[in-house]
Amino acid sequence: MTDTLDLPRSKRLKAMTHEVHDRLDKSIMEASSFDSLEGYGRFAGVQWTFHRDIDALYDDAALIALLPGLAERRRMALIAADLADLGLATPKVETAPVFLRDQPADVATALGWLYVAEGSNLGAALLRKEAAKLGLSDSHGARHLAPSGGGPAAHWRAFTAALDAAVLTPEEEARAVAGARAAFARVQALANAALR
Repeated sequence: MTDTLDLPRSKRLKAMTHEVHDRLDKSIMEASSFDSLEGYGRFAGVQWTFHRDIDALYDDAALIALLPGLAERRRMALIAADLADLGLATPKVETAPVFLRDQPADVATALGWLYVAEGSNLGAALLRKEAAKLGLSDSHGARHLAPSGGGPAAHWRAFTAALDAAVLTPEEEARAVAGARAAFARVQALANAALR
């Protein structure tokens, strides 16, 4: 692997998580998640559970200071509405969320998790087209796949600019990478359990 130290943080995270990201994408497509409403419902359940794990981050004062507009990026309620459109309840989850509201998050670790959450918005453009084939739309069943006002590319650029600008120590950089890997692993575990 080429040396990633000279890359902006967003590019470094991409390079350091490339394999786990590809494996997850392959799992979702191999599970035929967009071949039927039932498959899509399982996919949306995975999405909701992951966003439940990170929902507290969108209210974290330290993260809001680093990432302007963070609160507006929250998607858990949109996914819940999509599930309701399909006549589905939100999944029952026995464990506590990964990040808790009454405990400040480790900023570096949280940045890694948010990198994964925000990166999924870029891929959502393709998934949105697949959802449309099932009769779903930005106002019914596929709200959480809808692009932001400026479009997914501009949304991503704004996020990565703020992510790249955050000042982290080498130890914090390592925690950001570990956080991104943990986030991908979490979604992979959820997909493995729900999409088979």
